[in-house]
Amino acid sequence: MKYAICNETFQDWPFPKAFAYARSLGYTGIEIAPFTLGKPVADFGAEDRAALRGQIAEAGLECVGLHWLLAKTEGFYLTTPDEAVRERTGAYLAELARLCADLGGAVMVLGSPQQRNLLPGIDHPQAMDYAADTIRRAMPVLEERGVTLALEPLAPSEGDFLNTAALGIELAEKVDSPNCRLHLDVKAMSSEAIPIDQVIRDSRDWIAHFHANDPNLLGPGMGEVVFDPIFAALKEIGYDGWVSVEVFRYEPGIEAICEESMRYMREVEARV
Repeated sequence: MKYAICNETFQDWPFPKAFAYARSLGYTGIEIAPFTLGKPVADFGAEDRAALRGQIAEAGLECVGLHWLLAKTEGFYLTTPDEAVRERTGAYLAELARLCADLGGAVMVLGSPQQRNLLPGIDHPQAMDYAADTIRRAMPVLEERGVTLALEPLAPSEGDFLNTAALGIELAEKVDSPNCRLHLDVKAMSSEAIPIDQVIRDSRDWIAHFHANDPNLLGPGMGEVVFDPIFAALKEIGYDGWVSVEVFRYEPGIEAICEESMRYMREVEARV
């Protein structure tokens, strides 16, 4: 397994401190949320990108890529009937692809439920068509820069669009690019009607990235989800991508989250 962690986990820690600590625990990848960069993506220029890439490398990490792509932004929407907004959103995804590649990353996780929930009068099939159109506008740059857009299904508690892995695959098929694939998240898969390990097996030809967490919004092993069948399924399908820790609650403390997640994942990997 290749273990990574999302950089917002470290909250206000300086990047060099966060990266060095992650590496000391055995993580070898770091996943970047654009809203943590301290300035808008358009203002995060070549020198900024080179400096951040250097900090990641100096810590002995690889940049996995980006996630929370549209979080804390304005004016973007994935499933809108407004073509101008779809064009603007597609252009922003393309700029994020350039940022991702400049940092050495190769995957962008597209979740951002607040920028994709169904708008009044739009049903899910229509939203799928609008989303595919938005994403296709960005695909030439993603393909050119060697970046994969990984579509993230989310639980109904988080939004009303793209709630299953099967729908994620359907949307990827609509986009019809080798650089548009599927992202799976344990928290989200816990809401599906079929077991998580079966979701993984059913999605084997599409998975580009994987988030390890728990429906309680903490890390792997910090809730009720047992990861043995999950890791066994990943091993069975030959998944060789990143397993990246993503949490949404920080009460246990940064160190506890990072250390407990890694300890548990290594124990499970050893068992399966």
